[in-house]
This record gives sequence, structure tokens and C-alpha cells, in this order.
Amino acid sequence: MSSTAVITKASKLPKASPLDALQNWLPKLVLAPSMLIVLVGFYGYIFWTFLLSFTNSRFMPSYKWVGLLQYERLWNNDRWWVASKNLLIFGGLFVSISLVIGVLLAVLLDQRIRREGFIRTVYLYPMALSMIVTGTAWKWLLNPGLGIDKMLRDWGWEGFRFDWLVDPDRVVYCLVIAAVWQASGFVMALFLAGLRGVDQSIVRAAQIDGASLPSIYLRIVLPSLRPVFFSALMILAHIAIKAFDLVAAMTAGGPGYASDLPAMFMYAHTFTRGQMGLGAASAILMLGAVMAIVVPYLYSELRNKRHE
Repeated sequence: MSSTAVITKASKLPKASPLDALQNWLPKLVLAPSMLIVLVGFYGYIFWTFLLSFTNSRFMPSYKWVGLLQYERLWNNDRWWVASKNLLIFGGLFVSISLVIGVLLAVLLDQRIRREGFIRTVYLYPMALSMIVTGTAWKWLLNPGLGIDKMLRDWGWEGFRFDWLVDPDRVVYCLVIAAVWQASGFVMALFLAGLRGVDQSIVRAAQIDGASLPSIYLRIVLPSLRPVFFSALMILAHIAIKAFDLVAAMTAGGPGYASDLPAMFMYAHTFTRGQMGLGAASAILMLGAVMAIVVPYLYSELRNKRHE
């Protein structure tokens, strides 16, 4: 075919109308504001916080470079170490207990028991509440002069004491109780959805072979829910690391700073103590903790998809 014929044929093709061009650009135009907000309001502020952690910023941002001074101050700060220790206790207990309770509830509901919808709603309801509401409610319940402690003593149990909320050595466990109460229903919903997607022919085959119900769940069903397990683990760990509103509503970090968590430490030093550089350094370390959980998970998922 000659070049003249090609040019003639191309010239006969219909030209794109302005409406077609608008249809091609419309999705990009719709997504552009959201992308801009994410880039500036999320990644931009992460980068800005990273810069502030190397400055001597106090009440207002300052760009006088001090190197790793803020991280050295953080390393020598007793309150930061208390908050880090509390995070290990709170995060470890919160994640493990929520997973255990959530899995047990999911297995129970998977037996097609009566009133399943009602029970599922009851356990899911706490997740509809904000952490502020949860913290306030549990603050009343665990208040020695107002809640469970006072109620049982008024009923005649004079020797009963449950004053963990004002005990510096036990107050962090009160945070665990409130957080588990709110999150275990969410874990239940995740695992129940996974259980309902398991191939029932495998379960029936195991039953024919004489396997007991606990063995079927422990050796066949639950191991097949590995993606659900890792998703729940990542979500719960993320909630634990950035926990602030629960602490603010329930204990405000007290008594003293015995129930401080890193998010509470960061807020107090950044906005109330005029140590923005130190608060930024603590925020970057919190980001590092989140990345230490998320990155291996994403790498594992991507590698599995490549093998598939």
C-alpha cells in the first residue's frame, strides 16, 4: 500500500469531537482534587514532620538545623520510655486478646446458632462508637467512686477493690479492657466472613474421616484464613500504635504519665509543652513502627501473587 493511500485512509477517520476529549479527561479531572489532597495533606505533611524532627522547633516551626538532637532528647526522655513500654503492653494484649475473642465468636456464630443476627449485631455495635465515647463510658464504669467498684461494695462486698484506673502500675490494663471491648466484634466480623467462604466439601470430607469439630477448625479451616488473620493483625496493630482518643478520654495519660502512649506523648509535647521538634521526632518513630508492620505484609502479599 502506497503512502498516499495510507494518508488518504487516515484522513477519512472521524476526528475526535470535544465531547470525546472531555469523556477521556473527565475521570482524571474528577480524581485530581483527591490526589492533590492526598499528596499535600498526607505525604506532604509526613515529609514536613520529618524535616521538623531535625530542627529546634518549639511553639512554632523553626528551620534551624540541629541534626539528631531531638532524637537524642527522645532517647533520654523517661516519659517516652514509659509510653513505649505501655505501647508494648497495650498493643500486645490488645491485639492478641482481640484476635482470640474475635475468632472464638466467629467460630460460635459459624455453627448457625439461633438469633445469630441479633448476637452479631450486639458484638458489632461497639465498633460503631468512637473511641472518645468508649473511653468516657469505661472511665465511668472503672471509676472506684462511681462504677463497678462502688456498686459491688454497696451490694455488700465491702472487701472488693477494683481501683486499677487510679493505680499507676495497672492503669494501662484498663485501656486494654476498653479497646478489646470495642475491637473484638470487628475481628469477629472479619473471620466470620472468611469462615462463610470456606469450601464446605472439605469440612464434610474431614467429618467423614472422623475428625472432631475442634480439629477441623484448628487444622483445616483456620489455617486457610491466613490472609484474614494478617489483615486483622495489621489493622489492630495500626489502631494500637496510633491510639490517642481512647487515652485522652479515659485517663488523659494519668495518673501522672503512667498510662501515656506514644500518640499521647507526641500530642502533649507538640501542642501543650511547646516542643514541636521533639514531638515531630516521636511522630516519625511512630511512623517507623507502622511501616515495620505494613511493609513486610505488603511484600509477602506481592510475592505470593507473583508465585501464583
